[in-house]
Amino acid sequence: MDDQGEMTEAEETAWNEARREDAVRYLAKQGVTHGGIAATPEWSLPPYVSVWAVTSLKAPESVGWWVICGDLPTDYCSAATYRSARWAVRSIAESWKAAAASVRPWDQTIADSGLPVSLAPLLASRAELLLEWTDDPDIWEGMGSRP
Repeated sequence: MDDQGEMTEAEETAWNEARREDAVRYLAKQGVTHGGIAATPEWSLPPYVSVWAVTSLKAPESVGWWVICGDLPTDYCSAATYRSARWAVRSIAESWKAAAASVRPWDQTIADSGLPVSLAPLLASRAELLLEWTDDPDIWEGMGSRP
């Protein structure tokens, strides 16, 4: 980190490479077959979050999935509905918010995530932060605004 507490270019590169490996491992664990993950994130705010385009097997010239990872749970969604990283992040955040809100006293995990119920408040706070970020056009400048 530099004197202002910001990542150096080398640290940011290393952080992104580590998040890409997280995405690779996560998709393998989930059994998602794909044509590869982009070498660099489609969008990132190191050291908090990165979003990765995952190539479709059916249409190799297209994004088939979006993966989010960083200082939050790793998750993914289909690019069939969400053609941009911004709207994929919004979709994932909304699903996290709903999952955290649906926790019942007898649940041991949050929905199908496998996360312990004790993490529901943290999941909800990460979802709120992501939703705030998707509403901020400055963060997404040049990324497009359509779903």
